[in-house]
Amino acid sequence: MPDPNSVSWQMHADPTMWIAGIASLYLQALHPKAVAGVVQNSNFRADPLGRLKRTADFVGLGVYGTDEDIAAAAARVRATHRSLRGVVDGRTFRVDEPELLLWVHCSEVFCFESVLSRAGYGLTDRQKDLYYAEQRFAATLVGLHEDEVPGSRREMLDYLERMRPNLRRTDESDVIYDFLHGPPVQGWVRHGLPVYRVVVGHLAYSVLPDWALELHGREPYDRADLWLKMLRRAALLVPGKIRRLAPPGHLRHAIERHGKHVTPNKARLP
Repeated sequence: MPDPNSVSWQMHADPTMWIAGIASLYLQALHPKAVAGVVQNSNFRADPLGRLKRTADFVGLGVYGTDEDIAAAAARVRATHRSLRGVVDGRTFRVDEPELLLWVHCSEVFCFESVLSRAGYGLTDRQKDLYYAEQRFAATLVGLHEDEVPGSRREMLDYLERMRPNLRRTDESDVIYDFLHGPPVQGWVRHGLPVYRVVVGHLAYSVLPDWALELHGREPYDRADLWLKMLRRAALLVPGKIRRLAPPGHLRHAIERHGKHVTPNKARLP
């Protein structure tokens, strides 16, 4: 449930979450069935910004939305997943298999925590464990049970270690890699692609764990953590009120509902 006193409430307001979110898509793509489910069912190439916005929308809603809006969005996502199928090695599978839902959840949450930590957000070990425990709620929204989901950083690292033999680079993971480096946007937005590719696309790739970089097989930036910290510092120079104008705006609406006292502030981390 949304809680202004949680680690998630404070942490998800950090501008580095955009880099972390894109990093999680690179990580998710290393699971052959998970990436096939996306490539074979999604219109992300026809509507690249819409696809990224819908993902950010669901993540933000789970932290800052009302109980009613969260329940409605979760029901829509579960209904959509129930209807989707994918094919890998000639075998059809359901997109809502618990194994795949768990992989997507863990890829997201691990990248959120690890990328922000590398960017200098400054969580203690206890706060990291609290964050993973809090994010079990997000897993229930897609149909998982809390006790199936890693609830501490150690549990998450153990899960990722167990999953590594199942991960590999595929033609479809290459599709996602290329897409995240250069989404096929139209109009005036396309003029920003060279900057996006350098500042966001490849930096988000470069902050994956070393074993994931090895599987993808492309060279990361040297000193990626330094570039990540510099980007975060630059983003924090933009006043919070202006940053919160960006869509989907769930945090802005939450502050309007509850009052300014719930505005994220690292000093209030539990």
